[in-house]
Amino acid sequence: MFTENTILIGSNENKDVLLLPKLANRHGLIAGATGTGKTITLKAMAEAFSDMGVPVFLADMKGDISGLSKIGVDNEKISERIEKYDLKSKGFNFKSYPVEFWDLFGEKGLPIRVTISQMGPTLLSKILNLTEAQEGILNIVFKIADSESLLLIDIKDLKSMINHVTENKDKYESEYGSIPTRSANNILRSLLTLEDQGGNNFFGEPALELNDFIQCDDENKGIINILDAVKLSLAPDLYATFLLWMLSELYETLPEVGDMDKPKFVFFFDEAHLLFDGMNPVFQKKIEQIVRLIRSKGVGLYFISQSPADIPDEILAQLGNRIQHALRAYTPKEQKAVKVAAQSFRPNPNFDTTEVISNLGIGQALVSVLDEEGIPGIVEKVDIIPPQSYTGAIDDSYRQELINISVYKDKYLEAFDRESAYECLLQKVEQSEVVQPQQVPDNSQQEQTIDFKEPEDIPQEEPKKKSIFEQVQDIAGSMDLDPTNTSSRTKKTSRKNQAGKSDIEKIATNATNTIVREASRQIVRGLFGQMKLF
Repeated sequence: MFTENTILIGSNENKDVLLLPKLANRHGLIAGATGTGKTITLKAMAEAFSDMGVPVFLADMKGDISGLSKIGVDNEKISERIEKYDLKSKGFNFKSYPVEFWDLFGEKGLPIRVTISQMGPTLLSKILNLTEAQEGILNIVFKIADSESLLLIDIKDLKSMINHVTENKDKYESEYGSIPTRSANNILRSLLTLEDQGGNNFFGEPALELNDFIQCDDENKGIINILDAVKLSLAPDLYATFLLWMLSELYETLPEVGDMDKPKFVFFFDEAHLLFDGMNPVFQKKIEQIVRLIRSKGVGLYFISQSPADIPDEILAQLGNRIQHALRAYTPKEQKAVKVAAQSFRPNPNFDTTEVISNLGIGQALVSVLDEEGIPGIVEKVDIIPPQSYTGAIDDSYRQELINISVYKDKYLEAFDRESAYECLLQKVEQSEVVQPQQVPDNSQQEQTIDFKEPEDIPQEEPKKKSIFEQVQDIAGSMDLDPTNTSSRTKKTSRKNQAGKSDIEKIATNATNTIVREASRQIVRGLFGQMKLF
């Protein structure tokens, strides 16, 4: 709960535990066994950030976080906690919050799409579970596509590009090394599996612009972006890779802002263990670098998992604000996890942290936050503040109503398929087909005449059909849009202004923005191989 310019996380008989906004981008951890209250804590913190004017992104793994969009309802447990800690006097009141629903499959939210080129070979290899050798082939394919300005928008583009490279490997192997056909075929088989999991819905256009996540409403409340992940949880590699892509995109594109009075954006990673399961050390080092540096760009990261042991030590050490719900210790492995959790806190002389962790009730937690000097505070046992929004899931009809009035509906709902690698390579094949010359009879013995035509009889050459790029430039010119002006693209646009664009403006803007992002002969890629924009 946001009160007196602080975030009230929880209370006990002696004190309130408050998180200072200026230290909220020092990252955090919410841990605890299933059913101990992590979701309630997540919702309460998201509400506080929204009231503070900070946009939020989080994943809804079970469907119940959607209640943030609906006014809360009182019940016996909530009333007891409100009265016990006099929350009404601190500003507690039941209300709803501004939300945007998103879904990688486009079923319970606006569809999220990313182009293959944007995702890059490294993250794509993680989705496909490629071997090191196969990842090497995929890197070659991307490098050739980048150098030849072939846009990889969707899966059919990537398939075409892989076939093109293998069919012409004699041309490329002198520069890029061996290109085994067997490895390429294995990648194609993995792409078939990805298509079965819904990859054709995820990879395409219009591609998501992350700036649309970093918005406030007309009352200056931060928009809470909810990714429906109930179905997505069945494809953990796709879920984890998408979150990593978001993280790396934020890191690569947001400007340095230094220390701020409050975060610019807060990103919650639910089921964080999925991000690190089976991760190779090189990949993990890159994540560590991002976690360490992204706070200077105003982004706060909060990892949510059952145990602190799910998070690599190097990343755990950077999570300054920690909320630990109950952990059960029935097996030696679980007992070890409890000790790891207890050791991550600054001890409180009034109780044994290890013992308390196993005996916390639902809605109770051990909490330690950074003080004004950035030093971790002594751990406190508290009751978590209840959320002010609805604590259950909303029905599908109410969800659809909110989706229908979204200012981003016209921008993202309908997919489009423009000229990209698939079409370009198909055109090359058609042009390379050799037409066998017809047999001309020997008329050397016959008198030959030459038929001269008057100039007006000579057929005029048909005008060359303009490319998609040229067509978009013409549209942009007629609308005073400069497709090469990237500063206009990054300029923050109000939600109202975006809603007022005409269809032709939206189409032209989406197309020109994508061309600026991708149609370049000198593409630069970031830490995870995703495209960097300049």
